[in-house]
Parts: sequence; C-alpha cells; structure tokens
Amino acid sequence: MGPLYCPSDEKVYIDLGFYRELETKLGAPGDFAQAYVLAHEVGHHVQTLMGITQEVSQVRRGLSEADGNALSVLTELQADCFAGVWAHHADQRGLLERGHAEEAIRAAGAVGDDTLQRRQTGFIVPDGFTHGSAEQRIDWFLAGFQNGTPGARNTFEQGAG
Repeated sequence: MGPLYCPSDEKVYIDLGFYRELETKLGAPGDFAQAYVLAHEVGHHVQTLMGITQEVSQVRRGLSEADGNALSVLTELQADCFAGVWAHHADQRGLLERGHAEEAIRAAGAVGDDTLQRRQTGFIVPDGFTHGSAEQRIDWFLAGFQNGTPGARNTFEQGAG
C-alpha cells in the first residue's frame, strides 16, 4: 500500500515493501531516500498539529473532484517542504553525508504523480494528480531544504508554482 499518515490516530504507517519498490522499481535507492519518505509522512503529522489537515478536510468537502485533487496536491507538496526543513536541520547538525540530499531529490522525483502515471499507464493525466509532479515535489522539498523554515512554502497562501 505504501507509506501513509493517519490523522485520526496520529501515526505513520510504513509498508516496508514500498522501500524495496522505491529502490528496485522506482530507481531511488538509499537510506536517505527512505528517510525522505518518512519525513514527508511526519510532515503530515505537523500539518495536523498546525490545524492544516482539518482545514483542508473541511474545504475539500465543497469542491469538485478536480479541485479537491488540486488542494490535495498542495497539501502533499507542503509535506515535502516540511521534509526538506527536517533535512536542512539534519544537515546543519552534520548528520547528512555526501549524496544524501541527492537521494531525497531522486526519491521525490520518483514518486511524482507524472512519473508514476507514465510508469503505470504510459501517459499523464494532470487532473488525476493527488501528490504533485516530480518537478513540483523536488521544488518544494528543495525550498524547505534550502530555507530551513516551514514557511518556505504555504499551502493556502501560494500556489504549487
């Protein structure tokens, strides 16, 4: 099933098979690629603590499927930004090794909706995106990584850019 954050019990669930798939099928090996995935899911927990998850849920009820997906993309991209913020602070503490940031960037691109859709069906349907394109996911991760603050990007104040 893959990794997920459950806001009702505030826990992160990781399907270890996803890590094998990330490495073997999606071309994103490495321990920091896995750490990026976990940090993204923890980013959703931060969103819950900040009230963002609840706000998105409320707003989403009145939206069309396409608009709901667009809001979902922004929420997912913000979790990527939060993962980048975590990576920034890990780097500042000297915990990152050479190549770690590249592993996270490769993983972010590998799990972009466009990359996954092209892999599964051979074509891309942007209206079906729920997590963002590879380019968006990389961009939002890098915004957090380079800036080091959660406000580097904001779901409700700026678009996916």
